[in-house]
Amino acid sequence: MKLTRNSLCWCGSGNKYKKCHLEMDLRLEEMENQGCIVPPRNIIKSERQVAGIRRSCQLSKEILDKLENIITPGITTEAINTWVHEYTLAHGAYPAQLNYNGYPKSVCVSLNEVICHGIPGARVLKDGDIMNVDVTCILDGYYGDTSRMYIIGDASDEARRLVEVARECMYLGIEQVRPYNRVGDIGFAIERHARQFGYSVVQDFGGHGVGVEFHEEPFVQHYGEKDCGMVLVPNMVFTVEPMINAGTYKCRVLDDNWTTVTRDGSLSAQWEHTVRVTETGFEILSA
Repeated sequence: MKLTRNSLCWCGSGNKYKKCHLEMDLRLEEMENQGCIVPPRNIIKSERQVAGIRRSCQLSKEILDKLENIITPGITTEAINTWVHEYTLAHGAYPAQLNYNGYPKSVCVSLNEVICHGIPGARVLKDGDIMNVDVTCILDGYYGDTSRMYIIGDASDEARRLVEVARECMYLGIEQVRPYNRVGDIGFAIERHARQFGYSVVQDFGGHGVGVEFHEEPFVQHYGEKDCGMVLVPNMVFTVEPMINAGTYKCRVLDDNWTTVTRDGSLSAQWEHTVRVTETGFEILSA
């Protein structure tokens, strides 16, 4: 049934359509007629959903914060997994990675040349390693996804610079998040910055919608051109998680069908936040 101005809005807010999403829908209709990709309504979160996602993101952030004092040379990646698993359950949540499409652990740990999806095991951390830890909690049915880099002991200047530039890339991408910008604006900002340092951006993986499912629309490409991809509107929630390589952007997946490494063996670094589009810009839900 077609909504009238005085109908209750489709978003479930209880407000009249004319005072809620009518203006946005009219603008999106105009943009769609111009050839833009507009978001489906089912990925625009309600305030209740945003609140739930925020709580889950904050638990994931808390886990990463506490790992700062746990991750040291000599610890195994399996010990990290065990700690994350037990802490997550103790706080009323569940690790989203565990058994997701057959993934065998509760967290992803990606060292040095590993781009993503590194499986915890017997590997012992050593001085000079760099490592990404990717945590996603499911709390009260909502997903909170975030990751960060850890520098183990005294890493090389090359490794430290890569880690810092990857962090800068993430934040420059996030700065492009505002109503009626496009997903492509995020990727353009990230790739431009990475290239200034001679780095490449992984193309096989990217960010994604998240919140009520682990992976939702849109796919957030971290390279490419401005003014392309899906239009951003308030209460879309997605991750920005660029994977930056010191060498080629090309990668390969190991025989475990998960661990993904740089094709040339060069170092890789990644940071990730879950972001909400607000009425005027963005909110980092996992900060």
